[in-house]
Amino acid sequence: MDELNAVFHALANDHRRQIIHELAIRPRSISELAAHRGLSLPAIHKHLRTLEEADMIRRHKTGRTTVIALRRAPLRRLQAWVDQFHPYWGSDSEALDNYADHFDNHSPQPKE
Repeated sequence: MDELNAVFHALANDHRRQIIHELAIRPRSISELAAHRGLSLPAIHKHLRTLEEADMIRRHKTGRTTVIALRRAPLRRLQAWVDQFHPYWGSDSEALDNYADHFDNHSPQPKE
């Protein structure tokens, strides 16, 4: 569960979600990621460190350039966690009806 907590923490920031979106298309250099965000290099490094702690990215050097690539396994674990709730999903009115049925069936009955 600690791995999943790290993924949720990493995705809690809009810049990091945008980075993940870009990396899902193709690997990018650190300078490309910074330029697209309008962030300084220290700021982008901070976001990348958080993504790295969640094991969502990997770095590799090509000459003098560090290229960042997406690791999909943490996103698959996140998807599996979300999928477990699928049987309970429905429309909002269905959820309200289910709650009302549960409440009706589990509330104390008035004494006559």
